[in-house]
Amino acid sequence: MSPIEMLLVLVAGVGAGTINTVVGSGTLITFPTLVAVGVPPVSATMSNALGLIPGGVSGSLGYRRELVGQGRRLARLVPMSMAGALVGAFLLLHLPEEAFEAIVPTLIVVALVLVLIQPLVQRSLRRRRGDAPPADDGAAPGIGRRIAISAVVFGCAVYGGYFAAAQGILLMGLLGLLVSDPMQRLNGFKNVLVLTVNSVAATTYLIVGWSSIHWDAVALIAVGSMTGGYVGARIGRRLHPVALRACIVALGVIAIWRMAVT
Repeated sequence: MSPIEMLLVLVAGVGAGTINTVVGSGTLITFPTLVAVGVPPVSATMSNALGLIPGGVSGSLGYRRELVGQGRRLARLVPMSMAGALVGAFLLLHLPEEAFEAIVPTLIVVALVLVLIQPLVQRSLRRRRGDAPPADDGAAPGIGRRIAISAVVFGCAVYGGYFAAAQGILLMGLLGLLVSDPMQRLNGFKNVLVLTVNSVAATTYLIVGWSSIHWDAVALIAVGSMTGGYVGARIGRRLHPVALRACIVALGVIAIWRMAVT
């Protein structure tokens, strides 16, 4: 890569780290940037997953206050993210990209609708159940909801391990209907799950696709995403829930547009 191309990848990494921490869809910045500077698509996917891990770490640490009390939930659902990410990574290595990309815009549209109607649905469900939002670790009150949450986390991890882009938006949209926590608390939880998915997928790529990884791109995105994750946490934690919801919807619409034109 030329110096200008390296700068573009570095800046894309900063943007992706910031957006991933606040909402999630930063891959839609880094992936096309890598392809634009000449990195093959599969290599770009693998290199991007590795490079975004430092951003996930810094972003999750930035949300550590919102993660207090969510230990039991994470212990229950992180293994589901790990399993789903392995399935997604397997699909990436064995299926044509078009097979999954065809349904991505539809999934994002569904997630955005869920984000918009989430407050109304949660209030309605609380009135019907006669319960209040959980005060400790947000554990679901019944086995049915626990199974539903686990299925959502696993499914989003499969998607994240395969394509990665906008998995945070999908998680926020779907989990928002099942978990009664405030948006910021749910966002911190989302960051840890996305970090888990990216880490497992990246480890898989290291084992089976070492020769396809573009290490210059990994290094540039890693430095940029780590900085972006820190910035994103400082910005995201200060957003009002309505503003955070608006950011999710806006970035989701941009994600759909980017997929439509590429």
